[in-house]
Amino acid sequence: MFAVKITAIRCADYRDLQAKYENPIEHTCDVREGMEWVSKDGKCPEGFCEEAWKTVREFVEELARGGGNFYDGWMKNPKSAMLSCNDGFRPVSFLLETIEE
Repeated sequence: MFAVKITAIRCADYRDLQAKYENPIEHTCDVREGMEWVSKDGKCPEGFCEEAWKTVREFVEELARGGGNFYDGWMKNPKSAMLSCNDGFRPVSFLLETIEE
């Protein structure tokens, strides 16, 4: 199995959509750009957002098994993927990369 590095590349914040559709909430996402986690054996890294894990899990597991080349050449690096969490108001884009450990 390979290790997979997960990096928060971009955090969006759609305040117009929040104002129009979201009920006010006190605490939102703690993820910030540049944060990194390492998945070992295709498992969720400690401290990684559980909701974001639901989005990236299958890709991390495939990369950990040595797979990749998703969607026939989608990424320049076939041992990587770029995915966003499912929060429509403040989505975070994550880069997944197979790494040597």
